[in-house]
Amino acid sequence: MPQQPARGTRLFTVTADTLVAVDFGPRTKHRPPGPYGRLFARPGTRAFTLANLLARLPMGMFSVSAVVMIAGTRGSYALAGAVTATGLAATALVAPWTARLVDRYGQARVAVPATLVAALGSLALLLCVRYDAPAWTLFAAYAATATTPNTGGMSRARWAHLLDGDPDALHTANSFEQAADELCFMLGPVLAAFLCGAFFPEAGTLVGVVLLVTGVLAFAAQRSTEPPPSGRTTTGATTTTPPAPSPLRSPGMPPLLAVCLALGAVFGSTEVVTIAFADAQGHRTAAGVVLALQAGGSCAAGLLYGRVRFAGAAEDRYPWCVAAMTALLVLPLLAASLTGSLLLLSAALLVAGMATAPTMITNMTLVQRRTPDGRLNEGMTLAVTALLGGIACGSAAAGWTVEHLTPTAGYGVPVTAAAVALLVALAWPGVRTAAA
Repeated sequence: MPQQPARGTRLFTVTADTLVAVDFGPRTKHRPPGPYGRLFARPGTRAFTLANLLARLPMGMFSVSAVVMIAGTRGSYALAGAVTATGLAATALVAPWTARLVDRYGQARVAVPATLVAALGSLALLLCVRYDAPAWTLFAAYAATATTPNTGGMSRARWAHLLDGDPDALHTANSFEQAADELCFMLGPVLAAFLCGAFFPEAGTLVGVVLLVTGVLAFAAQRSTEPPPSGRTTTGATTTTPPAPSPLRSPGMPPLLAVCLALGAVFGSTEVVTIAFADAQGHRTAAGVVLALQAGGSCAAGLLYGRVRFAGAAEDRYPWCVAAMTALLVLPLLAASLTGSLLLLSAALLVAGMATAPTMITNMTLVQRRTPDGRLNEGMTLAVTALLGGIACGSAAAGWTVEHLTPTAGYGVPVTAAAVALLVALAWPGVRTAAA
């Protein structure tokens, strides 16, 4: 039997009078690129994104590494939670000043020295734990990491600079950035828990320092996509225009930051409680995997959210996102209290994480709209600072609950924090008022 030609093949038959083309089917056509394909078709975007991902990965490693390292050597989750809370609180105070310098003098000039100082703080913490230094040295060393620049904010600032005037593309970029955050917080705890368990307790912190310094150096080297400093013109001359007002004075920003504070408490408490719960089950090294599932659900939801075009205002969606997050956080509490199964808890955290990315994407969209021109990195860093402050409070509250009650009871902390965020989003009109 003769073989049939493939579809899309054109054959020519010759008769005595004419030449006839026979078409065996449509040709394969190239599909147009999707929103993410169009996003990364822009020159320089892939380079700075890859470098920023490398710099951002340790953000999901440091706190888990510190908790495992300190709790494993000192035998106290309360001490571990207090140390990480102190470092995050210090970051909440220092980060806005670092971001202000980044906006005024440029990302490369400020981020590199700030990162080196933070790296020295992490190494000091490692040495204090390694050589059994007094407890107060742990607090001092971890507080020195407060100069860590907001790498995610700097990446978002580049997208805002490159996509000025294209809100749909900026929505896609913000969604990708939130998914990247979740990806780093998904892989970071797994990598940290593996390194600390498979090698030595300080391995997670050590590797995190190397990744952070390498990533920031590579990111700073991508100068073509860096937004111009607000303190200078594109030609390098000093500007004479007065600086834009502080983002804190922008209408609607304070209540939005209050919501971020409560959401941060959700993240911080969930992390500490999950580590303690897995440890109580005899599976400390599995804690990173469990936390990764929650971040994985958020990452998938974030990428899907970025492909959706919404007709309504982001201010109208925000309370619904927070409400969904609050409702889904009840699932881990039920799984831990009713079954005590680490497997079911993992599934519950996976589902609960699906509301995180849409909430944070909408949050960052509102922050960008309320931030004055020339202060974008500072505005986004204020949101991250509020999150870090909440993480510090949540970590401390969860550590106390785990120490004095039970790990299962600790899952009530993130539910309570999410409920507070929902109350603020509903009761404070500034959150739902569109920026002018």
